[in-house]
Amino acid sequence: MRIDNLFTNATPPAHGERFDTILNHRNLLIERIVSTSRITPHEYVQPQDEWVLLVQGEAWMTVAGESVSLKAGDHLFLPAGVPHTVERTSDGAMWLAVHLHPAQSPDQGAPG
Repeated sequence: MRIDNLFTNATPPAHGERFDTILNHRNLLIERIVSTSRITPHEYVQPQDEWVLLVQGEAWMTVAGESVSLKAGDHLFLPAGVPHTVERTSDGAMWLAVHLHPAQSPDQGAPG
């Protein structure tokens, strides 16, 4: 058993965001995202559901055309296919993102 800490090595990058995998198991991916205040907004439209928790800092997003502001402790569910963009963040904002990818059927990936 390995114990780790969410706040270890959490210094924000010089620009943008850093995505660190915490757990990748079957169709579940949990990431820690550390943001700087110097980000370039990028729209995401993902095939998987995502739940995000802003652990620390502040963030401003556009979700399906609607402006959303988040403070530490706020969480948000982003269903698959919903466009979302992180517009701005405070320096050192930290997120916990839980991605639930569509499950593969047993015959997917099997040789044909």
